[in-house]
Amino acid sequence: MKKALVLGASGGIGYALVRELAGRGLEVVAFSRGKEKLHALYHEESKVTIFPGDALVEKDVVEASEGVDVIFHAVSFPYPEWEEKHPLCIEIVIRAAKKHQAKVALVDNIYAYGRQSHVEANEETKKEPHTKKGKIRLAMENRLKGSGVPSLIVHLPDVYGPNAENTILHETLKNVVQHKTANFVGGLKIAREFIFTFDAAKAMVELASREDTYNQNWNIPSAHPITGEKIIEILRKEAGYTKSIRTVSKTMIRFMGIFQPFMRELVEMMYLTENPVILSGKKYEAKIGPVPRTPYSKGIQKTLHWMQQKM
Repeated sequence: MKKALVLGASGGIGYALVRELAGRGLEVVAFSRGKEKLHALYHEESKVTIFPGDALVEKDVVEASEGVDVIFHAVSFPYPEWEEKHPLCIEIVIRAAKKHQAKVALVDNIYAYGRQSHVEANEETKKEPHTKKGKIRLAMENRLKGSGVPSLIVHLPDVYGPNAENTILHETLKNVVQHKTANFVGGLKIAREFIFTFDAAKAMVELASREDTYNQNWNIPSAHPITGEKIIEILRKEAGYTKSIRTVSKTMIRFMGIFQPFMRELVEMMYLTENPVILSGKKYEAKIGPVPRTPYSKGIQKTLHWMQQKM
């Protein structure tokens, strides 16, 4: 891999992918709709070319992907738009990849696994999504696998990190950095996974750089599962946060959903705060080596520092 396209380069995981690729000396095309944000993020990166475009416009994606070896699909849409936009987007990515004989690396989440009784979900764990969004993600995965395009499907837990603003943990951190009363989505005593975006990007780029990792699924776990109580303890210690933190329950989100479409869509995913899917990294470790695992204290500290600089 000498040149890559990152679709969704203005988002959290897209930003981390661009930084990881450029840090390895690769040419990168950073693609998203917001020209101003792309410029703000990458104007100092000599290896990065910004490409303002719409991932739902085939002409834009085809033009941006000319000459690239791998297309990283890190595009996200608001929950209420998933059913309409995700299937169209994956079709456009596949057509662009075929036209330029490029590979595709798909950033995926854990929704397709549905409810799991396994201690850790590995790449062979059966996917039985019971939610609308889980079924959409599984359909995207299957469409890519059946396309004939060499592809990686990389499953990640909930992410957090610099520039990762559309995430559950960001809902907590955005008020912590302003020293206001914050919200934590879900119970405080159940251990869940949150992966630092730069760890996810490092693992994903490593996979995409090899020839024998394609046409496979890969699970990348976090540093370790962590409770909300432990996250709050880190915030108290690392950020000197002294305000109270409210827990946001499924009942509260259901009530808020009466007024907000996003909250209505979030309700069905709240099972993950009660019965989390924990990923196994054994396949990655056996093939590649140790999974990148930034300690939560360091990852949260770096994320808060990024947010403070933006204020």
